[in-house]
Amino acid sequence: MDDTRLETIERRLAHVERLLAVEPSRPVPAPPAPAEVRRPLGGPQRAEVTRQEITLEELLGGRVLAWLGGSAVVLGATFFLVMAISRGWIDEPTRVVLAFLGSTALLAVALWLHERKGQTQASLALAAAAIASLYVSLVVGTAVYGVIGEAFGLAIAALVGAVGATIAVRWSSQVVAGVGILGALLGPLLVDAGPSSASLAFMAIALVAAVAVLVWQRWPWLAFGSFLAGVPQLLAWLENEHDRLVVALPVLALFWVLYAIAALAHEVRVPTPSLRTSSALLLLADALVVTGAGWTLLHDRGHTLASTAWVLGAAAAHLAIGLATLRTSISREIGALLIALATALSAVGFALALSGPALVVGWAVHAAVLVWAGRRTQDERATYAGIAFLALALGHVLVFEAPPVALAHGLPDTARGLVAIAVVAIAAAFISRFTDGGEPPTRAILLTVAVALLVYLASVAIVDASGASATTGTTQSGQLLLSAFWSATGVAAVVAGLVTNRRRLRFGGLALIAIAILKVFLVDLATLESIYRAGSFVALGLLLIGCAFAYQRIQREVRT
Repeated sequence: MDDTRLETIERRLAHVERLLAVEPSRPVPAPPAPAEVRRPLGGPQRAEVTRQEITLEELLGGRVLAWLGGSAVVLGATFFLVMAISRGWIDEPTRVVLAFLGSTALLAVALWLHERKGQTQASLALAAAAIASLYVSLVVGTAVYGVIGEAFGLAIAALVGAVGATIAVRWSSQVVAGVGILGALLGPLLVDAGPSSASLAFMAIALVAAVAVLVWQRWPWLAFGSFLAGVPQLLAWLENEHDRLVVALPVLALFWVLYAIAALAHEVRVPTPSLRTSSALLLLADALVVTGAGWTLLHDRGHTLASTAWVLGAAAAHLAIGLATLRTSISREIGALLIALATALSAVGFALALSGPALVVGWAVHAAVLVWAGRRTQDERATYAGIAFLALALGHVLVFEAPPVALAHGLPDTARGLVAIAVVAIAAAFISRFTDGGEPPTRAILLTVAVALLVYLASVAIVDASGASATTGTTQSGQLLLSAFWSATGVAAVVAGLVTNRRRLRFGGLALIAIAILKVFLVDLATLESIYRAGSFVALGLLLIGCAFAYQRIQREVRT
C-alpha cells in the first residue's frame, strides 16, 4: 500500500514538473575577437588617423611652438659656435667636430621622441633641424675651413641624405624629405666640389634615390624640386666638359631619361584622368633644357648638321613616348602633351634644317597631321596647333617666297614662290575637311584661305609672266591683265554662287570685285598709261554690267 502511494506521488510530482518545466535559455555566442590587423611588409606603416579640424590652439601649441623650438636650438648652437670662435676657445677642427656632434645629438633626440612618444611635431621639427645642421656643419668643414676633403665631404653628404631619406620614408614626412633629399642633391655645391665628374656622378645617384622616394611615397613635388636642384649643376658640368662631346651628350641624354621617369613614374603609380601640373611642367622643362643644351653644345663646335639632328632626335623620342603612353592607364593628356612637344621640336628642327618651299612643305605637313590627329582623338588642342602651323607656313610664304609686293614686281623666284603658295593652299583645303563649323566657322575660314591663295597664285603668275621684276619695275600689260583677272574671277564667283545658291561664294565674288574696283580707280588710274588705263576701265565696266545683268536674270528665274 505504501509502495502504491509512493509511486502515485512520484507520478504526480513528475507530471507537475513537466507542466512547470521551462526550456533552458540558449547561450548567446560571444562576439568574435577582433582580427589582428596585418600590415603589409615593406613600405611605410601609416596609421589611419581621422582628419580633424585643427584649432588655433592646436596649431600654435602643437606645431608652431615645435618648429620655433627646433629653429631656436639650431640658432643657439650657431651662436655658441660663433662666440667660441670669436673668443678663440676652440680651433677649426674642433669647431667642426662639435658641430657634427651637436647635430647628431639633436637627431638622436628626435628619434627618441618619435619612438617613445609617437610621431609628433616636436620630433619632426627636431629631425629637420638636425639634418639641416648636419649640412651646415658639412659646409663649414669643407667650403669654409677646408678641414674635410672633397671626396670625404661627398661621402658625408651621401650619408646625411640617406639618413634623411630613410627617416622621411619611415615617418612619411615630406618636410624631412625636402631637407634630406634635396640637401643631398645639393651636396656638390655644399662641399664646393665644383663641376667635376665625381660631383655629377654623385648628383645622378642622389637623383635616382629621389625618384625612387617620390614614386614610393607619391610626392610629385619632389620631382620638380630635384629638377631645380640638379639642372644648374648639370649645365655647369656641360660647360666645363664642352670639348668632350662623346661624354657630354650621353650624360645629357641620361639626365633627360631620369627627369622623364620622375615625371611619368608618378602618373603610372597614381593614374588620373586629368593632367597633373607638376608632371606637365617637368616634362616641358626637361624637353627645353635637354634639347637646348644639346643643340648649343653641337652648334658652338661647328656641328650644324649634328645640332639639327639632335633637335629632331629629341622630337622623335618625345613622339615615341607620347604614342606609347596613349595605350597605358595613365592620363591621355600626358601623351597629348608629349606629342605636342614632339611636334614643336620637329617644327624647330625643320626650321633649322630647311628653308624656302621645303620648310613650308614641312610645316604644312605638320599642320595636316595635327588636324587629322585632332579629329581622330577628338582633341581640339591638336586642331588648334595644326592651324597654328598652317599660319606659320602662310606667314613664311608671304614674307619670303611670295610677298605682296610680287603683285607689282613679280616673284623673287618664280618656281619657289608658286610651289610654296600651292602647298599652303592645298594644306588649307585638306585641313578644312577635318574641321567642324563651330564658332568661329573654322571650315569656312580655311576654305576661304585656300581659294584666296589660289587667286593669289594666279595673280602673281600673271604679273610674273608679263615680265615684271624688281629691276625692271611694274609692267603696264601685267597690271591690266591683273585687273581684268580679278574682275572676271569675281563675276564668275557671283554667277556660280547664284546658280548654286551659295551665299558665301557670292559674297566672295563681290569682295573680289570690290578689290578690283579699288585697284582700277586708285592704282590703274594713277600709274597706267592712257591706252592701258582706258582698257582697264572698259574691261571693268563691261564685266560689271554683265554681272548686274546675270544677277538680275538669275534672281528672276529663281523667284519664278
